[in-house]
Amino acid sequence: MSKTALLFAGQGAQVVGMGRDLADQIPSAKAWFDKANQVLGYDLASVCFNGPDGELTKTEHAQPGIYLASWVAFQLLRERVPGLPFGATAGLSLGEFTALAAAGARSFEDGLKVVRQRGRFMQEACDVTRGGMAAVIGLDEAPTREVCDEAGVVLANLNCPGQLVISGEAERILKAVDLAKAKGARRAIPLPVAGAYHSPLMASAQPKLQAELNAVTLQPPGVPVVSNVTARPHGTPDEIKSRLVDQVTSSVLWEASIRYLLSQGFTRFIELGPGTALSGFLKRIDKSAQMLNVADLGSLESTARALSAG
Repeated sequence: MSKTALLFAGQGAQVVGMGRDLADQIPSAKAWFDKANQVLGYDLASVCFNGPDGELTKTEHAQPGIYLASWVAFQLLRERVPGLPFGATAGLSLGEFTALAAAGARSFEDGLKVVRQRGRFMQEACDVTRGGMAAVIGLDEAPTREVCDEAGVVLANLNCPGQLVISGEAERILKAVDLAKAKGARRAIPLPVAGAYHSPLMASAQPKLQAELNAVTLQPPGVPVVSNVTARPHGTPDEIKSRLVDQVTSSVLWEASIRYLLSQGFTRFIELGPGTALSGFLKRIDKSAQMLNVADLGSLESTARALSAG
């Protein structure tokens, strides 16, 4: 039998309308969206379903919105496939919080409240800095690190071979883009983001997030949850909190996280939440791995069929 790992979407995957067809047609999905509105005290569901895009892309809405849409996808798949077999979870940046909830390390409600606050703290850090990010396509890690050193920026995401993201002060990012192109990058593109995520410019968010995490109860995960910071499974609840705080300014080691799971014998991966970015990364890492996803009603049904077939 295939060993299955669940993967959860990160910020940037948000799209107006996410989860709407599920909530319209499946009562249990609507119940989760209603519950989230009650927990947060505002209509997050409407922002997810109707936007406008400018509201949904605000960090304080995008983070809980993606967490919620991903959680609903996970719960509906469990309904469709009773006893859903999975042996590990991982999530890209924000998605790590959903991965921890899915593994039983914290409640859905606590996770939702924490990611709402995380989004606010990160937005506040963006507001007091002039940061930016850029995708570097078609350049290996070593020359990209040379670009970062020369421009004074950092590697934020190591997503898959040939797909890296850099982060730092906005003016330095523009310099890094030119340097990356000069070193042979196929493309180097500034990203439409509010600030320099996963860089030292986010440091002001860390003590605030630490306080939020200290106020909630964490349990040891029921299955291994791979940390973005170490590309290895999380440890004790206190260690989990420390790694989640570190994650705010640390590089996201996504390719290394997937390679760790592959080394542990995982051959089937299910992406839960809006978009298929993680599926695209996996194809670049290991074409032989099986990738399924749940983002809407159609993908829910097709993934449930594939799992039921064995």
